[in-house]
Amino acid sequence: MDEKRMVKVTVEGEECAYPYGTSCRAVAADFQQRFPSDILLVNRDGKLCELHKTLDRDCTLKMVTARDVPGIQTYERSAVFLMLKAFYDVAGREKVERVCVEHSLSRALFIRAQGDFTLDQALLDRVEERMRELSAQALPIEKRSMSTDDAIELFQREGLVHKAQLLSFRTDSHINVYVLDGFVDYFYGYMVPDTGYVKCFALQQFEDGFVLRLPTRKDPERLGDFQPAMKVFRELHDSNLRAESLGVANVADLNAAVSQGSATPLILAYEAMMEKKIGDIAAGIAARKDVRFVMIAGPSSSGKTTFSHRLSTQLRACGLHPHAIATDNYFVNRDRTPRDENGNYDFEGLGAMDVEQFNTDMVRLLKGETVEIPNYNFKKGVREYNGNYLTLGEGDVLVIEGIHCLNDQFTHALPRESKYKIYISCLTTLNIDDHNRIPSTDARLLRRIERDARTRGYSAQATIKMWPSVRRGEENNIFPYQDSADMIFNSALIYETALLKTYVQPLLFGVPRDSEEYIEAKRLLKFLNYFLPIPADDIPKTSLTREFIGGGCYHA
Repeated sequence: MDEKRMVKVTVEGEECAYPYGTSCRAVAADFQQRFPSDILLVNRDGKLCELHKTLDRDCTLKMVTARDVPGIQTYERSAVFLMLKAFYDVAGREKVERVCVEHSLSRALFIRAQGDFTLDQALLDRVEERMRELSAQALPIEKRSMSTDDAIELFQREGLVHKAQLLSFRTDSHINVYVLDGFVDYFYGYMVPDTGYVKCFALQQFEDGFVLRLPTRKDPERLGDFQPAMKVFRELHDSNLRAESLGVANVADLNAAVSQGSATPLILAYEAMMEKKIGDIAAGIAARKDVRFVMIAGPSSSGKTTFSHRLSTQLRACGLHPHAIATDNYFVNRDRTPRDENGNYDFEGLGAMDVEQFNTDMVRLLKGETVEIPNYNFKKGVREYNGNYLTLGEGDVLVIEGIHCLNDQFTHALPRESKYKIYISCLTTLNIDDHNRIPSTDARLLRRIERDARTRGYSAQATIKMWPSVRRGEENNIFPYQDSADMIFNSALIYETALLKTYVQPLLFGVPRDSEEYIEAKRLLKFLNYFLPIPADDIPKTSLTREFIGGGCYHA
């Protein structure tokens, strides 16, 4: 072939030449043996591309597998598409009213289905068998461009009303849909090129729905263990039902409320529901006369600080006298802080805490003694004592917030009956539509980007860069203990992404295109485009969202 029709491609540091128009899939095939898992996408000059894309210029390619975050997201999305196709095939399209992918649950996705069929394991076994048939056939997953109007008409005709409503708020004249053996659907994100890439999955009946079990990034070739945290599941499930009772099951419903001028009543109703829940927790604590320590833990950007303040207010209303203690004041001195495998200080592990001093102080308080509470000087990296004395009297309770508060090793000397443990997290129930879920981690990341920019001067790029490390700390030190809590509190607000959009969008546009963090920034920008914005004018000063956007009445 004419040399001018060749393009230079640098793949994993190796310079190659391919004919113009060669598919990325063909290039991936040449390098597949170097990777232990299937190549699912390519990163072309800092931009993710599906494997059907072709080479049209000189470029650098990096291979993306399910061991990478974008890769496992693509695998999950493709598995959902395969499951939906198989479910409609087995149950009969005319009998399926709705199949809704609601949230993640212990290396699986929880799904509810409604229609003229009996949802039992026998049906799910037939659906799974159909999925395996389709996978074995390696049927193409085609990406097609349609006019938005035609897509809306198509989804209305197919009974996928939620998708038609979602697209009615899109300003693009055309959208991309995916087609699998005649089954058409709309997805937010990338897909694998054919069903043969989706090999590891299982369907299992669970509660009032079922789960689609999937592999993990660490081991994409086998299913992850399914050990659901039932208390967290119950809270997610209840939150879903509460949102549906307010008429907001997905982003289209939220956009409709905003466009019709009904955002303020929705905001106030949701805030009232949250305040009632906090009041109920306070009443439950007050009813347990032995409780002296209210232990609060949750992952980053869950709203722990504002929650602690609001809970303290409700505890006062119940006749108790709350006192706040931050476990950060019990860090060991910097020269005793352990280091991780990379030689960096490990502030997340239990070894960074002076566990024995904390327990000694708390036991003395429980006995009625007066204790001087330390203050940690983060600039100097030492614990200091500045005359902050505390004695617990009748009706006094300590409200203690910290990463290890659910771990009984951290409070080993305290009687179990003296502790009331609360797990707080932003457990998102609002999804884009029935087939496109919003991970809870996305909601927390958006919160953190805005708060870091406002209070610490961090760029969105810096926050995105440190996020994987934050997540690893949560996986090791918080999530294993979440189901040991006496109470699960969901801090997610149905309207918050629409509120955060105005704040976070400009910050994400500031992420350099040539940075590693740009891919994630672009994904989040695309995600935010689904939402109509909500102004902060009617957000109460006590709202958890104020911890992130500012303007609250609490020091957070």
